[in-house]
Amino acid sequence: MALERRLSRAMFEATEMVELRQICFTPGRVFEPGKYITGDLPDVAFTMGLVEKLPPVRGNSEDVADTTEEE
Repeated sequence: MALERRLSRAMFEATEMVELRQICFTPGRVFEPGKYITGDLPDVAFTMGLVEKLPPVRGNSEDVADTTEEE
């Protein structure tokens, strides 16, 4: 018996970046796999378990800052 993994949109912040793991068909649009803002995806993508949280970014925010100032 396979385990079914259902997620809720409530598990994510509205502006959080998530990854759509599989193609998602809706009557008005086809969502290709990739990175999306939570608010841009339909509820069905979450209830079908097609959405994953992105892993945290490693390093300090200072390391990720724009490096053009140092040049």
